[in-house]
Amino acid sequence: MHLHFVANTSSVFIKLRKPNAAIRDADAALQINSDSAKGYKVRGMARAMLGLWEEAARDLGVASTLDHDEEIGSVLKKIEPNVHKITEHRRKYERLRKERKLKATEREKQKTRAETKDVNATTPNNGEVVNIHKAVELEKTLSGSSRSNQVVILYFTATWCGPCRLMGPLYTKLAAKYPKVVFLKIDIDEVRDAAAQWNISSVPSFFFTRNGKEIDRVVGADKTSLEAKIAKYGA
Repeated sequence: MHLHFVANTSSVFIKLRKPNAAIRDADAALQINSDSAKGYKVRGMARAMLGLWEEAARDLGVASTLDHDEEIGSVLKKIEPNVHKITEHRRKYERLRKERKLKATEREKQKTRAETKDVNATTPNNGEVVNIHKAVELEKTLSGSSRSNQVVILYFTATWCGPCRLMGPLYTKLAAKYPKVVFLKIDIDEVRDAAAQWNISSVPSFFFTRNGKEIDRVVGADKTSLEAKIAKYGA
């Protein structure tokens, strides 16, 4: 396929707000020519639409080096605050990991106490999204759900994340549709311990778990993938 045609179709998908299709065609363009400024530009803009801030910044940075234009600079300016927030979170995660090592004994005691709780007290009501405000709440919920072998979805979000706000109503709707699945919602600014434990680097992020272990995930504002995977595990 001709490079110019592939690059142009990926630009069309951006205008149609179809970021996944734009990324697919941009990848194809970059396979033909790894120095395609337009390929990096389009892929960066598509990743920004999905909330993949760091990946978007990297692509747009390469595009700017190869062939800078005002649109690239404008998009970079918009996403840089979110990239900075994610970077700050990563630094905090590293510090929190070190602190957790010093508190290993205490955490083990908390886990033991949580496991002795009644399952009904630790498993949230089905059909509703449950907001998690503390890491210990998440531990108790996962422990309780493990006893009943339920699938639990951890939805990591942030108030400053635009794509997260777009995914919220869908997530609530799916919670009512699939009552066998436990739907949790975790703000990475409020529950930093949990975000650090699950190595969150992009929001929105959805982790599917069973018995406290990850079995699948969706990263970014990908409604189609989220619905498909929830249907798979919630049947």
